[in-house]
Amino acid sequence: MTSRPLVSVFSVSGEKAGETTLPAVMNAPLRPDLIQFVHTNMNKNKRQAYAVNIHASKKVVASSWGTGRAVARIPRVGGGGTSRSGQGAFGNMCRGGRMYNPSKTWRKWNRKINITQKRYAVASALAASAVPALVMAPGHVGDEVPEIPFG
Repeated sequence: MTSRPLVSVFSVSGEKAGETTLPAVMNAPLRPDLIQFVHTNMNKNKRQAYAVNIHASKKVVASSWGTGRAVARIPRVGGGGTSRSGQGAFGNMCRGGRMYNPSKTWRKWNRKINITQKRYAVASALAASAVPALVMAPGHVGDEVPEIPFG
């Protein structure tokens, strides 16, 4: 997108003090796809590792009843005198069983981002801030701003 070659410079009191040319970075090509890619991958570097307990659902003694009893061959809690005895254990389909594919702390949590891509994304985002249509598009109110980019 094109931007204006000259922008106004305002004094501390708010009056126009002069004009200056825009820096070359403000004319960088706009790449929203690159900005989104870099932003998404940089946000992944803020995550903290999590995982389920490795002993979850394994703290009960259970063994399969085998075939011939008209029940599934899932390991079952032994004993008697409690509602837990005879219930399925260990399987991911059982109440109190382990989850399927338990989460691990050694998952790939962080992402490396190419330095050139980071620099290109910053330049592109900075150039987008010089386009009034893009600045006003998300619903921002800029009536008090004399001109965009505001210098």
